[in-house]
Amino acid sequence: MKSPPAFLAVAALKPGERILFSSAPDGFDAILLADAARALAGQDDKRSVTLLHVSRDGQRMAALEAGLGFAAPEIETISFPAWDCQPYDRIGPNAATSAQRMTTLARLARTRAGAQPRILLTTVNAILQRVASLQRMKAESFSAAPGHSVDMDGVVQWLERNGFLRSSTVRDVGEYALRGGILDLYPAGLPAPVRLDFFGDTLESIRAFDPETQRTTGPWRALDLTPMSEVTLTSDNIRSFRQNYLATFGAVTKSDPLYEAISEGRRYPGMEHWLPLFTPDLDTLFDYVGDAPVFLDALADDAAGERLAQIADYHDARAEALNHAAAGAAPYKPLGPGQLYLTPEEWSAALAQAPAARLTPFASPEGGGTRAIDMGARQGRNFAPERADESVNVFEGAVAHIRALQQQKKKVIVAAWSDGSRDRLATVLADHDLKRATNISALSHAQALRGDETAFAVWGIEAGFETADLAVVAEQDILGDRLVRAKKKRRGADFIAEAASLSAGDLVVHVDHGIARFIGLKTIEVGGAPHDCCELEYAGGDRLFLPVENIELLSRYGAEETAATLDRLGGGGWQARKAKLKERIREMAGKLMAIAAQRAMKEAPRFVPPDGLYDEFRARFPYEETEDQQSSIDATLDDLGLGRPMDRLICGDVGFGKTEVALRAAFAVALNGKQVAVVVPTTLLARQHHKTFSERFKGLPVRVAQASRFVPSAELKKVKEGIADGSVDIVVGTHALLGKQINFRDLGLVIVDEEQHFGVAHKEKLKELRAEVHVLTLSATPIPRTLQLAMTGVRDLSIIATPPVDRLTVRTFITPFDPLSVREAILRERYRGGQTFYVCPRIDDIADARAFLETQVPEAKVGVAHGQMPAQQLEDVMTAFYEGKYDILLSTAIVESGLDIPTANTMIVHRADMFGLAQLYQLRGRVGRSKTRAYALFTVPANRTLTPQAEKRLKVLQSLDTLGAGFQLASHDLDIRGAGNLLGEEQSGHIKEVGYELYQQMLEETIAQMKAGVPLESEGAWSPTIQVGAPVTIPEQYVPDLDVRMQLYRRLASIEDEKELQAFAAELGDRFGKLPADVEQLFKIVGIKILCRRANVAKVEAGPKGIVVQFRDNLFANPAGLVQYVARQGSLAKVRPDMSVVFIDNFETTDARLKQTQRLLRELVSVAEKKAA
Repeated sequence: MKSPPAFLAVAALKPGERILFSSAPDGFDAILLADAARALAGQDDKRSVTLLHVSRDGQRMAALEAGLGFAAPEIETISFPAWDCQPYDRIGPNAATSAQRMTTLARLARTRAGAQPRILLTTVNAILQRVASLQRMKAESFSAAPGHSVDMDGVVQWLERNGFLRSSTVRDVGEYALRGGILDLYPAGLPAPVRLDFFGDTLESIRAFDPETQRTTGPWRALDLTPMSEVTLTSDNIRSFRQNYLATFGAVTKSDPLYEAISEGRRYPGMEHWLPLFTPDLDTLFDYVGDAPVFLDALADDAAGERLAQIADYHDARAEALNHAAAGAAPYKPLGPGQLYLTPEEWSAALAQAPAARLTPFASPEGGGTRAIDMGARQGRNFAPERADESVNVFEGAVAHIRALQQQKKKVIVAAWSDGSRDRLATVLADHDLKRATNISALSHAQALRGDETAFAVWGIEAGFETADLAVVAEQDILGDRLVRAKKKRRGADFIAEAASLSAGDLVVHVDHGIARFIGLKTIEVGGAPHDCCELEYAGGDRLFLPVENIELLSRYGAEETAATLDRLGGGGWQARKAKLKERIREMAGKLMAIAAQRAMKEAPRFVPPDGLYDEFRARFPYEETEDQQSSIDATLDDLGLGRPMDRLICGDVGFGKTEVALRAAFAVALNGKQVAVVVPTTLLARQHHKTFSERFKGLPVRVAQASRFVPSAELKKVKEGIADGSVDIVVGTHALLGKQINFRDLGLVIVDEEQHFGVAHKEKLKELRAEVHVLTLSATPIPRTLQLAMTGVRDLSIIATPPVDRLTVRTFITPFDPLSVREAILRERYRGGQTFYVCPRIDDIADARAFLETQVPEAKVGVAHGQMPAQQLEDVMTAFYEGKYDILLSTAIVESGLDIPTANTMIVHRADMFGLAQLYQLRGRVGRSKTRAYALFTVPANRTLTPQAEKRLKVLQSLDTLGAGFQLASHDLDIRGAGNLLGEEQSGHIKEVGYELYQQMLEETIAQMKAGVPLESEGAWSPTIQVGAPVTIPEQYVPDLDVRMQLYRRLASIEDEKELQAFAAELGDRFGKLPADVEQLFKIVGIKILCRRANVAKVEAGPKGIVVQFRDNLFANPAGLVQYVARQGSLAKVRPDMSVVFIDNFETTDARLKQTQRLLRELVSVAEKKAA
């Protein structure tokens, strides 16, 4: 497999000499590079890297990095990515990309490769750009270790200067948080954030912690930091920028936001594009690697030529726009291409001076002064013919091919994209008689296998290859395109809980006293000890102070705060309203339960997918399932196997793989001989789903048909007949499928996609079906009513909140309408080979928008689509756009429904203030469905003020930039709009009367009681009162941020058992340092509160002479046991006339009181629960 002379030739290469490695296909290049690095190792101790490899693009670089991890895990590999934005862009590179670049430059500047091989991977785009100078990178790094004297203020200044952002809680790379003597930060290049604990100026410890739980995970011995950004705003750099800016562009015009921001020391989006003005002495990547050999990927020279032309093109477009600047647009003054990028001459000169080796997958003759070495590898076999031929099983073909290779004495490796797909592939191939499969984690392990053993590995290559003694069969060769990448971490539920916290001025609802305004936290003295209370204001200026340990009696009123009137403290209005509503909720819950009970009583067929076939069907899914997606699939298949009608809502973000859940359910039902109806809101979506379902069910005994207005009437007639006689197994169509003229012979499952678009009448029809058949509903932003049904437990809910791997968030900009920004966005998308959606709120706006696009962007082709066009014409426009014949699709919101066009990655929404929140979210989800960064530009009128409602919607949307925000958004919408009546057409004002959170809670309780068969008279929320004369507060010195304190109080109040309480105490200790005595006592009081609830104690008072316990409604679960317990205490306990029990004792200190109260309540709980048991 290895040809030593070839690598000795590389070792002997002199500057300016070239070698061509021919017959080196993609995938094999990782093995070639590893062998070359081993041959070159130790040749020159002063080099920072053994060799440099230049890939044609970022995806190739990532694939090569993964390949080297498998082919040579012992070799150190570092990568240097390009900026993830265009040349001369308005936005800068992503923080994570900048951080990785700076980390790599710092390592190259400060360390040497030595005797061990070290490979640097980069791309054409990255190497053509100038970088921070070698001297600066040596000087600007920062190191610290425990026990050293470190000035904490100096560290904070260094972080600020180098692009770190301050936040209250550190969750992402590039953030830092300061709390007293504790500094949290998340530097680039580290696997986790770190917590620095200072005592004065001494650094006591460095510990890593988990950004999700905020708990520390282990100590570190040292920390090396590099700048987060290529631009640092030091006073010298700002001065240099101002001088150079004026020297380059002349006097500054009135509105130049870039110059203004930098002069004030503020970071400006996209300022990296003026990097040469901050630090004129820039270097290139060639300066960092010295005379190390440069390996060029196949087609890298062509990619470099294209890139250099593109840079010149972008520069000319900016210069042209500056000469014809539109009124009101911010100026963009571009630097010359040679200042930030290499010129074509410099690129040629750099290559001519370095020892260079080129790779090509083809066989190549020698000549032209370049020595060619044939590596003898060729691309492996692709099973596309077997996939296309329905009479042949592709897996049998693959097994036969593997056997043939083994007979030629070749070691065979089957390379899959992930652990999951490797195991799945091994199972399916074993079903088709592949014997002796072994999992391996490195290439060297394959050499040790016997001749008839097949190795299975996680090695992400696009296509397999063969050499003299090795054959690699890639997953894509067998199954077609795969799009799987490494797992990403997800944020915990605490993140959402903390986001929904109370802030001053919010309207809140107190369970017993009604609607009030939350003023803030106030510390008042109770029994000689400070006590944090929530200050609430009622009608007439009355004040109520609610102790923080009882904060769970408060809930947020909801978002529509203008319409609410405050209640009078102590007035009867609130209790009357609550009682009346309770009655109505009871009726409603009764009806909902009746529907649910009907479903539970009904029998429905059990569907279990057939094993072997199901594995093959799963293997055709071209992604790895995310955790949430897998659990949704499992839950759905479990429901289908229960034997009673399923009613499940899959709430997953746009493009997060809900359709796959539907496909798996359809597979289980259709292969058991029943029919499946897929109901979608628009004909366009019907067409797309029909295509997806047809492709996935190809080769299976399942007939998929489409019923929508795009289908010719003769064909539609046949489809209807097929539905009636059972020859059609799966039918995809619009709501016409629910009409009277369609009769299913044997319907087993209804799948409703994009549920938010169906009217109540259609839902009523579905509701009738629901009692008989399985129903699966899919939505990214379910309408409030559906979401509420799921949240109250009437319907089953699965949430898919994990983004598909490699998905980038859509960058969202809300801007006043600016012709240049719009032109720039469209051209940027066009330059990178993509398409743009331009969406108007009304059909009347389309003509104006078209005229605007034709004058501003004459080079782009525009297609028009809206709901009033004839079906055939609409179909033609959409097909042409899908096939890339138009650059821009100008349309109404018809595109919001589930269209999937991977090349369309820019969305411009005209008059965004006229759309609803869920609509905007769905629209934004139409872009960013592939692995390219997508942009959404929401334009609002430049000279008109927005309504508060529209402004709120747009703000929410911009803040929801995390992937998977659809569920949060739907609950936010529920908050803004209310849920309506859950049972029919009438809208209900119930939520208005008591506030959203309390309404939800009352409904959930009533339904839970009905489900459990408990009498409905039991009281709602209550919270015990605890007075022990101890401080109840989280001191401000300990947690300075008021919002964070409120969040902690809310989380503390919701804790229900002691184990959870201890975990929370450990988290606080980790996040904020050692718990002060006040906080320790607060935790003890919350522990007492948990025991009070279990023993039904409404009030407990402890003083120096004893403890008084009062039971709620004078009820105790085990009265006889209580009498015996009091009797056993003798004269130390007595029952008062008001039925409270007094336990007499002497307590000198608060601590003693707390301990004894806790012990007493534990004993009362064990007495109460003895009877219950």
